[in-house]
Amino acid sequence: MDNLCAMTIARFKDLCVDVSSPSEMAAFWGGVIGLTAPADNPNVLVGDVPEKTIWMCKVPESKTVKNRVHLDIITGAIEDLERQGAEVLVPESEQQQWTVMTDPEGGEFCGFVRATVPAYRLMELVVDSAEPEAQARWWAGVLGVDVSSRPGAPYYWLENAPGLPFRYWVFNPVPEPKTVKNRVHWDVSAPALQPVFDAGATLLRPKDDEIGWHVCADPEGNEFCVFLPPKES
Repeated sequence: MDNLCAMTIARFKDLCVDVSSPSEMAAFWGGVIGLTAPADNPNVLVGDVPEKTIWMCKVPESKTVKNRVHLDIITGAIEDLERQGAEVLVPESEQQQWTVMTDPEGGEFCGFVRATVPAYRLMELVVDSAEPEAQARWWAGVLGVDVSSRPGAPYYWLENAPGLPFRYWVFNPVPEPKTVKNRVHWDVSAPALQPVFDAGATLLRPKDDEIGWHVCADPEGNEFCVFLPPKES
């Protein structure tokens, strides 16, 4: 583990999932993760802290390629996830200690069977990366936390980030490049926008009359949204 005594530039805020049918997908993910949708807004999932919020964002485009960002879920049995509406894509094996699954709209996620299943079951956020170490270090610098690794392992992860609503944020190596907008992204809150740019982010869309946040991209093009205090927006 490397100690990064860096200033915090931003803080994790929440997750967003692009979907075709928000209410149906909210029902699925709410059951899988252990979150609820308020009666007055069936397209968002909420938990006991704001950082557990997951927005179901309706988009016109359908899924076309493997998601570069996916969720890892704790479950007591894969059959429980299937009953919720998930399908098995790649079963668990001796070489792979998890099951690759798809949600009702084809989005990939992984199910990890555990003897003890908590009420809130989101375990990890996983980001496919061309350079996972560089990606992990970049986000660690933004969040002001440590990078963790295991000798000989090709992946890197963050943990114990303030407000992080899952145990690990993993950056995993893949050979294929990013080609389309991610269907899963995260939002951050920041006291100012310029330090985010100074760290190496790029601006994709500034706040305007339609959106109250700034859409940015990290060094590998992963979209994320930055929310500023009202006086700084």
